Amino acid sequence: MKRTGLSRRGLLAAGGALATVTATPAAAAPGRGHARVRTGFERLAADGYALLAGERVGVVTNPTGITPDARHLVDVMHADERVDLIAVFGPEHGFRGTAQAGGSEGRYDDPATGLPVYDTYLKSGRPLADVFTASGVDTVVFDIQDAGARFYTYIWTLYDCMVAAELAGKRLVVLDRPNPVSGRAALGPVLDRAFATFVGREPIAQAHGMTVAELALLFNAEFLTRPVELETVPMTGWRRSDFFDATGLPWVPPSPNMPTPETALVYSGTCLFEGTNLSEGRGTTRPFELLGAEGVDRRWAQAANALELPGVRFREAYFAPTFSKFQGRTVGGVQLHVHDREAFDPVRAGIALLVTARASWSGFAWRPDHWIDKLTGSTRVRTLVDAGAGTDEIVAAWSDDLTAFRAVRREHLLYR
Repeated sequence: MKRTGLSRRGLLAAGGALATVTATPAAAAPGRGHARVRTGFERLAADGYALLAGERVGVVTNPTGITPDARHLVDVMHADERVDLIAVFGPEHGFRGTAQAGGSEGRYDDPATGLPVYDTYLKSGRPLADVFTASGVDTVVFDIQDAGARFYTYIWTLYDCMVAAELAGKRLVVLDRPNPVSGRAALGPVLDRAFATFVGREPIAQAHGMTVAELALLFNAEFLTRPVELETVPMTGWRRSDFFDATGLPWVPPSPNMPTPETALVYSGTCLFEGTNLSEGRGTTRPFELLGAEGVDRRWAQAANALELPGVRFREAYFAPTFSKFQGRTVGGVQLHVHDREAFDPVRAGIALLVTARASWSGFAWRPDHWIDKLTGSTRVRTLVDAGAGTDEIVAAWSDDLTAFRAVRREHLLYR
């Protein structure tokens, strides 16, 4: 257990179930020969919910908040008399995950449990603190599967909940889950605060290489003006080199366009195409792996493959999105095929694809609102691409910022 801020009670006696992050013997993950990962929720439940004893509890979660046998933690906790669960808080896409990108489920009573579900999407600061106060909770528990990218909004839901919980005088408990693309390294540009939005509140790297509990510790120590009373419940059995398939855990899409761990693997790079006039693959069965637009042909794949980027190949592809950009129209483009994920750098690949798309297709354009600046965290990528800079020059431009972030990040890592 790593703790930031004052505690309302002594935690567990030395040697208790939550006192260590060292893996313990368990069923081995397929093909990896080490213990299956036990999530923060599993460890909380195994200790009889001692960390929540005597508290009125609310949970910030979505469909990813499940047990290894695919039961939802809200259903499990609601049925357990040891937990006084009185509220659920839904993020973007909603608690039960019915809303598309940029949407939520609103305020309603959950049919399965009868619990009130409050909408947190686009709420922050005092308005979100007021939601926590109105719910009557003492402790807010956060348990959502992240995808490993700065612009994936759940980590900023976490950040906003931390700020709001402090304002409302509530404790916040973060139950950890794996970073599905491993925690080996931070990659990509670091946000300039002048470009802060809900796809990036604070200066972290585009691919942060951290778990949600580690991010919570970093946020509390480095970014919150007034730290929240924070508890983290780490996993056991997870190593920084592990990708999701090494965990032995079931994958639940954390959002409608994140269907597989393979999507998450490329997402921190190819999501940049949201900031262009090309399709990022929404409305296909391979979002963020398929990219394209009307008028794009084989020259893009040829140009991308000529760069010989480690770990990935690009296939000439044609597809017709069922919604979003180019709905119902056939477009040309590329599909990413990652053949060596340990060598693959998703952010470099995303930059290379922007550079080669602009060079090989005369119709290339940025979204008029310069959304690309919000995604990359500054004007730097857009202006360098427009100036004709190559991939290496663009990647080198954020080197100093990334080195500084990596040093800060190192102070808050929980796992080897």
